[in-house]
Amino acid sequence: MSSRPRAVTVGEGLAVLVAQPGPLEDSPAFERGAGGAEANVATVLTQLGIETAWISRVGDDGFGRYLVRHLADRGVDISAVAVDSNRPTAVYVKERGNGSGVPGDMAAGASRMLYYRTGSAASALSPADLGTATGLLDGCELIHFTGITTALSESATALTETLIGRPRADRLISFDLNYRPALWDRREVNAADVLARHVRGSDVVFLGSDEAEAVFGTGDPDRLRALFPQPRHLVIKNDAHSVTGFLGAVRVEVPALELTVTERIGAGDAFAGGYLGALLQGRAHEQLLRFGHLCAAAALTGIGDVAELPPLALLESLAEAGPSDWAGLRYPAASAVIENVPS
Repeated sequence: MSSRPRAVTVGEGLAVLVAQPGPLEDSPAFERGAGGAEANVATVLTQLGIETAWISRVGDDGFGRYLVRHLADRGVDISAVAVDSNRPTAVYVKERGNGSGVPGDMAAGASRMLYYRTGSAASALSPADLGTATGLLDGCELIHFTGITTALSESATALTETLIGRPRADRLISFDLNYRPALWDRREVNAADVLARHVRGSDVVFLGSDEAEAVFGTGDPDRLRALFPQPRHLVIKNDAHSVTGFLGAVRVEVPALELTVTERIGAGDAFAGGYLGALLQGRAHEQLLRFGHLCAAAALTGIGDVAELPPLALLESLAEAGPSDWAGLRYPAASAVIENVPS
């Protein structure tokens, strides 16, 4: 990259194999894609004009080379991605329903993921991986990672706790809960204790209300704020209809956009990327939440894990809409809203 990245994301990337609709055993072909929470956030940030680097480990295999190329092609700095000759790149298979009613099929539009990440290259992430990335970490304004990364292994937890404990000056630490019970079931630690430490040690935190309920015993935004007063930015994704954002003691709730869902995978990552990008651009509190919603809408109405965003100028116009225009907006039919935005 031509200049030092403003944001750094840290975590596992996965190659994605998307099956044809119908029972998995009947799929004659698979479409290749890329996924992984922190990698997804990185690609959203670069689309918003935020120079971003990704720190990870991939296997010395075709999937690893594909992931690195995928990120690089989208403007992400991959200089701190390590290649592991002993462990493979993680893969997941996306099974899609066809609504045929035959055994093994799901409803049309439904999907489920089968993960093959045990023993992956990224599961070996450790504090040592930060050594080669010191320049990136010391020079950036924001570091983002998720609960998926810290759940991968004991060494990965050591890495994320090292990130939280590093001197940060004005640098922000961003953490998305992204609770995955199957990953924690293989660990001999209390997930709630580890994840609570990460929430309390971060400056920007994203919580899904359902995940927070499972981990911390409540999904209520006000109770979560009382439980976690430390993060200056605490964002609770309540359900499909609204997000509650706390900035210090200020509480704002912003409704989601009306839309027709094509694919839900990656929407939470897109929301985080939109919020963080707007934060680094110095936007107002409600604008942060609106940018999150807009980027999530792009993921929900698109295909694949990676959100393909509209032009930044369009996002800015939509985010500046008046309250009634915003409430009536159906994504991506935006022309009427843009025309009503004051110049």
